[in-house]
Amino acid sequence: MWILFAFGSAFFAGFTAVLAKCGIKNMDSNVATALRTVVVLLFSWMMVFLSGTVGMIVVISEKTWLFLILSGLATGASWLCYFKALQIGDVNKVTPIDKSSTVLTMLLAFVFLGERISLVKIVAMVLIGTGTYLMIQKREASISVKTKVRRTMEADFTEEYSNPEKEQKTAFALWKRHSWIFYAFASTIFASLTSILGKIGIEGIDSNLGTAIRTVVVLIMAWIVVFVTGKQHTVKDTNTKNWLFLILSGVATGGSWLCYYRALQTGPASVVVPIDKLSILVTIAFSFVVLKEKLNVKSTVGLVSIVAGTLILLV
Repeated sequence: MWILFAFGSAFFAGFTAVLAKCGIKNMDSNVATALRTVVVLLFSWMMVFLSGTVGMIVVISEKTWLFLILSGLATGASWLCYFKALQIGDVNKVTPIDKSSTVLTMLLAFVFLGERISLVKIVAMVLIGTGTYLMIQKREASISVKTKVRRTMEADFTEEYSNPEKEQKTAFALWKRHSWIFYAFASTIFASLTSILGKIGIEGIDSNLGTAIRTVVVLIMAWIVVFVTGKQHTVKDTNTKNWLFLILSGVATGGSWLCYYRALQTGPASVVVPIDKLSILVTIAFSFVVLKEKLNVKSTVGLVSIVAGTLILLV
């Protein structure tokens, strides 16, 4: 059954990225994350009450509490970075980097959980890593990027050299444009920690209850960031369209989480996580239909490589 839950998690997670991308347009990504988390919190606790496991909260051990809280903090950090990356970059480029957390998770599962690394898993990691690299490559153009940069530098050298202020502004603009890569990789690291900490945290308790408790931690962390950055006043500027997509994204995330941690509770993390990352197929398809983002040849080869690396883990 854990395999079915893992695929269920992938299905719901695939919709999350595109729905969130639509929901965070023209608004602060931290505020959007905090609002989405409210929806996830309501959804996850509703499932706890429906499953009748809320009474188990009084028998949770200190170790479980610790790892659930740590997992929630890692999740919050991952979300904040991920949705910041989504706001700046294309879904088709941000998502593959996020999915590359599979490789890191497999390594961490070997180190901390004692899960065996076989030749099949090594091949899978190579395919997933290679596919991620290919998918984040720039689109091929008739003139190479290096050529464009060189021509621009030659044309503006004198002006840039004599105007330090403009040079600083140019550097800042370049960082702002490409900072999505930094946020995407940061999201990957925290997501890997989330899986390992969550695997330990839900041992001995109902997975729905564990998910709900983690969500409380994520919610608190997200709103702390909002207030620290002074963006709480922008909540009132959220329009109806943003609310709609944020709510749908939150529900999709809630469904994904419930399936994911149910699968993680009984299945090996080194296999559950890769299956969950197959959500990239749903995301790519949805982004093509909704956002009109298309794949080039390199991206397509990369996607095939990621999927192949994931599927051989099921052999």
